[in-house]
Amino acid sequence: MGSITFLAILSELMPSGILPEMAAGFGITEAQAGGFVGQYAIASAIFGIPIVSATVEWDRKKLLMILLAGFAFANILVGFVSVYWLAVVARIAGGICAGVLWPMISAYGMSLVSPHEYGKAVAVIMAGTTLGMSLGLPVMTWIGTTFGFHVAFIVMGILICIVGALCWVYLPQVKGEKRSKSNSPLTILKNKGVLIIILLTVLAVVANYGVYTYITYLVSDLGYPGIGVAQILFGIGSILSVLIAGRFIDRHLQAVSIGMLAAGSIAMAIFYFVDYTFFHHFSFILWGIGFGALVTLFQTAVTRQVTKGAAIATSLQSAAFNFSIMIGSTVGGWLLARGGAMPIVLMGITLLVAGIGVSILAKRTLA
Repeated sequence: MGSITFLAILSELMPSGILPEMAAGFGITEAQAGGFVGQYAIASAIFGIPIVSATVEWDRKKLLMILLAGFAFANILVGFVSVYWLAVVARIAGGICAGVLWPMISAYGMSLVSPHEYGKAVAVIMAGTTLGMSLGLPVMTWIGTTFGFHVAFIVMGILICIVGALCWVYLPQVKGEKRSKSNSPLTILKNKGVLIIILLTVLAVVANYGVYTYITYLVSDLGYPGIGVAQILFGIGSILSVLIAGRFIDRHLQAVSIGMLAAGSIAMAIFYFVDYTFFHHFSFILWGIGFGALVTLFQTAVTRQVTKGAAIATSLQSAAFNFSIMIGSTVGGWLLARGGAMPIVLMGITLLVAGIGVSILAKRTLA
């Protein structure tokens, strides 16, 4: 399952490292190229909840295989087309699959362990996202910049097919959950704790993804040595983030939440106010610590708010997550066109500080 999230996060974020190449290849602006991340996210947000609800009774393994086939098709299609609107269609298809995968994979994994290990299980599964961002993304960025972005997407599609074959052989079948009023989206949305986690998700994700979508331009504005170095240091921080989450999230959820939001806000403050490369090295690591375990953090938190319908609750949180990526990439593109990367960083600082305040007040929810 960790290998699945590894590839899923690469499918989502790979354009962020090769935006200039994709813009040139499709003959579009850089802001439009940033839309490849936003379009993926909005498709996830719109279609995730209804499809998760419609498939709640399906066997988890069967659903997962269908989703992996969709991921492979979407990436390979981008790899072979040169027409912008066809690439958009492919990204939307991939986004729909992601909208179902993220909440489903967490619930699938939690069904295999005892309740007191839910947080650890989610941390292990979502460690794939961290390794994807820290190791996979720099490699795919290198492939995209060296051999062309089409090659990068084709390689991604092939890797997904290989992992899909392994999943077919090794993952157990798990029955879906019987549909009832208690696990309907409308019932779960009345849960105050779920709403607080959704608010935290929006604040943190708009802040982080708004900046990360345009990391190539942040690196340029900082005069930093290169995107590869930034991604590697960010990845080191992300690995540390997952290790921290795996160790403490089940017992100290609020402290972990505040600490990670604080790490992200301090990192962005360094980007904004400090003009020394040495400190920027440190801030990329610190940003990774604040970013790496966000999915683990919020999905663990939202499942604690319900006794039934974990997949539905995580689908609502995941939809908020993906809407927030769309908002972050869209607003970030608007700010980039008007003032470069630094206004996006300032937006990030403001939202993360607000998230710290919400986390401090939400003691009962994050207990």
